[in-house]
Amino acid sequence: MVALQTAATLGFTRVGLESARAAEPDAVETAPAIVVGSGYGAAVAALRLGQAGIRTLVIEMGRLWNNPGPDGKIFCSTTAPDQRSMWFRTRTEAPLASFLWLDVVNRDISRYPGVLDRVHFDNMSVFVGRGVGGGSLVNGSMAVTPLQSYFTEQFPTVDATEMYSTYFPRARAMLGVNNVDPAWFESTEWYQFSRVSRKHAANTGLKTTFVPSVYDFGYMQREAAGTATKSALGGEVIYGNNHGKRSLDKTYLAQALGTGNVTIHTMEKVRAISRASDGTYVLTADRIDDTGAVVETKQYGCTYLFLGGGSVGTSELLVRARATGTLPRLDASVGAGWGTNGNVMLGRANHLWDTVGANQSTMPVMGIDDWANAANPVFAEIAPLPAGLEHWVSLYLAITKNPQRASFSYDSGTGGVRLGWSAAQSAVSVGMAKKLFDRINAANSTIYRYDLFGSSNKIFADDFTYHPLGGCVLGKATDNYGRVKGYSKLYVTDGSLVPGSIGVNPFVTITALAERTMARVLVEDTAP
Repeated sequence: MVALQTAATLGFTRVGLESARAAEPDAVETAPAIVVGSGYGAAVAALRLGQAGIRTLVIEMGRLWNNPGPDGKIFCSTTAPDQRSMWFRTRTEAPLASFLWLDVVNRDISRYPGVLDRVHFDNMSVFVGRGVGGGSLVNGSMAVTPLQSYFTEQFPTVDATEMYSTYFPRARAMLGVNNVDPAWFESTEWYQFSRVSRKHAANTGLKTTFVPSVYDFGYMQREAAGTATKSALGGEVIYGNNHGKRSLDKTYLAQALGTGNVTIHTMEKVRAISRASDGTYVLTADRIDDTGAVVETKQYGCTYLFLGGGSVGTSELLVRARATGTLPRLDASVGAGWGTNGNVMLGRANHLWDTVGANQSTMPVMGIDDWANAANPVFAEIAPLPAGLEHWVSLYLAITKNPQRASFSYDSGTGGVRLGWSAAQSAVSVGMAKKLFDRINAANSTIYRYDLFGSSNKIFADDFTYHPLGGCVLGKATDNYGRVKGYSKLYVTDGSLVPGSIGVNPFVTITALAERTMARVLVEDTAP
């Protein structure tokens, strides 16, 4: 697991709270480069800066997940959540709200800086990871490269040939992408749920496809054989995996720290960015404790600033900076172009003879691919529902080609941002998912499940997204390489660059775009 180096080791200047408040130039803790966040794009930036010999500070609002709890595990399981599960909640907020209309999914917990957060806006909430590694800690590991034709549609100014020959392969290699062994998949009880959904798709005339993963399938096979501690086969996913998963703290960030040029500060939330008269950037950050209380307000200075706080985090920082006048030259498109990647979750009720299995891996490995259907493009992940009992439920996360977009705006009353997403915009995704799954139900004489998303018989969960995208769209809020318009040496490297949709799980795309940005920036922008 990652071991943090001290700031003194890397030559940073530490200051006390009182001098930081005074905002004197020599009272600011400085580094040549600062990276905000530690998710996919941020991790790429940190590693490539460190390899280039540039002393770099990473500021992460979550904790480093490296200390076991009383049960000897770092993370808790999905079926037995405790305080480690959610970011300062007193009750978990899982995507499934009920089972057989009973409130048996979510649990009361103690407030703690847990690994999963659900950020609420009007008509939409966003799941994000909190901790060193960001979303890589809590996602389902599906490492999918988008169709080149759709990538080109979304990024017409980016050289797709270069992306698919250089940066996507680089990202996949660094992330440790691998594939399930097809023979093992066909025989194991742990993917019976996927095989049932595949059969129903085939009965409908639809094709399915295997999807790569950053979960180590060699480890998973050992789990199934009983020779390794269970993680994906032990109900672990949305609240972290203790084994098997190649999250960023084990790949990019571990290598970044290994350069000796990168330090990570945890439990610090950047809330303001401004620019000093000499052109350097000044960041204000609040350090919090395990109760969520602010115990110190700090200031940082840097020459190069890389924003990797995710679609929501980066958009919020820049929208606030523009509205409050600390970065007044930001482009009008900052905060715009946001979308959900068309996410919709749903469940189907299977016939009694179509058992999905009491034992289910938490790592999806297959999707229903109807993206080529020009009238109704949908890619649907065949998702697990690992309850430890037979429930005859087929669960899906559908990714639809929803063209709807929204914008973030500054809320002067709270100092935060609002998201202008409407229920009508979500309904577009629901309509597309319904067209596909109505066909599947008709071909198999099955029905939807009405009991999974609350007591109101809600069939489609359209009020949350796992894949927040946009807010600082490449080529609009930034130039073609993530340089923020209006300011030099200010960069965006995360999912806010993606214009609301990419058609598949987005983290490989985010990683590849960040690799492309860093390759250009380190050549053109940094001093020798």
